[in-house]
Amino acid sequence: MTIEAFAPAKINLTLHVTGQRDDGYHLLDSFVVFADVGDRLRLTPGDALSLDVTGPFADGVPTDARNLAWRAADLAGWTGHIEIEKNLPHGAGIGGGSADAAAVLRALGAGPDALALGADVPVCMVRRAARMGGIGDVVTPVADDPTFFAVLVNPGLHVATPKVFARLQRKDNAGMAPLPPRHSGMRGWLDWLRAQRNDLQAPAMAIAPGIDRVLRGLEAAPGVLVTRMSGSGATCFGLFPTRSAAQFAASAIAAERPDWWCVPATLS
Repeated sequence: MTIEAFAPAKINLTLHVTGQRDDGYHLLDSFVVFADVGDRLRLTPGDALSLDVTGPFADGVPTDARNLAWRAADLAGWTGHIEIEKNLPHGAGIGGGSADAAAVLRALGAGPDALALGADVPVCMVRRAARMGGIGDVVTPVADDPTFFAVLVNPGLHVATPKVFARLQRKDNAGMAPLPPRHSGMRGWLDWLRAQRNDLQAPAMAIAPGIDRVLRGLEAAPGVLVTRMSGSGATCFGLFPTRSAAQFAASAIAAERPDWWCVPATLS
């Protein structure tokens, strides 16, 4: 019996780097939400593990044990064929591979140590708004967040996460401010978001100047409320007051830069 699964894009609305352990792992404090756009997977049981990748971002995605979805299936003790429709750019700061791995684990009802597959996999297992702390092992779902309307933009750049962390000058930054109190509404959340940051944004921009062009394009969009980079880049987001405003902005940016990946999305 074939199982179908959805792997939504993970968006770090904030990402504070608060320390580094002796073993090299970085400590994070991040508010994470998930989009209604993502990869789609099909898992068909069989005698041996195999994997194919299709879709607009299939090029360059490994189809062997280097793929996190493969490793997730192997960790769960499952064999069969995995097909990934790759709709998300990879190496883009939106958890594409981690989301795929989490989708496999969820589809199989498996509960192994998701952290063994990467820092983003535990929060991708939750697949709802959450505060992510520690090295990714502390995930606290957030129940009272609003729905955000966004435009996600990637200029076709692959930014290597280790290189971004290596460029980070200070690694003991302050964590996020306390989350807005219950029933703060959209205005309260937007005020809070504007006061937070992504500590990896500046070092990522130094490595990949195209990120700056994306942020300027989002900042110029009518009605934009907040702009920031997600994860270690290069995908950036802009938040908008309504779904239609986000769709209009996405259409305008895509028309001007057809070489960029640009999609409207609902985040929750």
